[in-house]
Amino acid sequence: QVQLVESGGGFVQAGGSLRLSCAASGSIFSINAMGWYRQAPGKQRELVAIITSGSSTNYADSVRGRFTISRDNAKNTLYLQMTSLKPEDTAVYYCLVVAGRNYWGQGTQVTVSS
Repeated sequence: QVQLVESGGGFVQAGGSLRLSCAASGSIFSINAMGWYRQAPGKQRELVAIITSGSSTNYADSVRGRFTISRDNAKNTLYLQMTSLKPEDTAVYYCLVVAGRNYWGQGTQVTVSS
């Protein structure tokens, strides 16, 4: 079993920055990809950014150039540095770890005020 603990969400004004973290623990033998998704009220969950075991990254068009995903393999921790935040970035952000199956974090709220 894998446990994911997210942190770093909060309230910020437009133009501000936040950094999300997702620490994975438990029976982790081989992590393939790790990523961040988000879900705004009334909308479907969408991919924000993903990073593979080889550190290849991919971003949603809406966040490319503003968000940076990274991972610390030694700590099994995933990060999402978010800058130039916009009100439309407001959502619950979920961490995803792909390690034989998909594991989801509990979600962390990010609220950006205009």
